[in-house]
Amino acid sequence: MIRRPDYASLLDRAQEVISSPGRTDVRLKMICKLLASAIEYYNWVGFYLTEPGLPELVLGPYVGSPTDHIRIAFGQGICGQAADLKRTFLIDDVTLETNYLACSPLVRSEIVVPVVRANRVIGEIDIDSHLPSAFGEEDRRFLEELSGRVEPLL
Repeated sequence: MIRRPDYASLLDRAQEVISSPGRTDVRLKMICKLLASAIEYYNWVGFYLTEPGLPELVLGPYVGSPTDHIRIAFGQGICGQAADLKRTFLIDDVTLETNYLACSPLVRSEIVVPVVRANRVIGEIDIDSHLPSAFGEEDRRFLEELSGRVEPLL
């Protein structure tokens, strides 16, 4: 059984990082480290960011195994679909997805939450787990709230 964290406390801690002075990339990396250390089933935590005018995601700060997916076109893979449709994707079993971009054979489930400003995706929070069906509605609500709090940084 998956042990769920204290999401409210994590949001408070993430807000402290968001509100602190310093470079954006450093603060985003601190958020990745916070989530990966606090939630045992968050095995890869990262941000993808967009460049103005380009319909693609560019790998930003992350914690976890290296990935070959440095740039992802909107519509490609789970991350690209989330960006294209501007909505959260929660995937219980990535092996059943025909449009999945495999980062590691260990990944079994994924959640991707877009960061949106003025109806335009400016980034995403992407989290992989080595457990199937790892993410629940609490994770979705938590990460969607975090997405809104991160938006001013991007």
